[in-house]
Amino acid sequence: MCRNIKTLFNFDPPATDNEIQAASLQFVRKLTGFTVPSKANEAAFNRAIEEITVVAQNLLDSLVTNAEPRNREVEIERARVRSAKRFGSAED
Repeated sequence: MCRNIKTLFNFDPPATDNEIQAASLQFVRKLTGFTVPSKANEAAFNRAIEEITVVAQNLLDSLVTNAEPRNREVEIERARVRSAKRFGSAED
């Protein structure tokens, strides 16, 4: 899985349209290997992002869970702690 694609389900507040679009962009970049497509591929690249954004939004809207929504700030801090353990503190 692409490391830049973040989990978007079951957060309070819910994922924004921009977050879903950004994840779709990262997914298309990963699939194609393009950061920026050539002019010849630009239309297909952008169409794929739009279509995947719609599908991702539909998926997130249809998922259900009994778990409490996650707090974004708590999850960000957990990620920082994991990163510090894995790569060492920037203060070292």
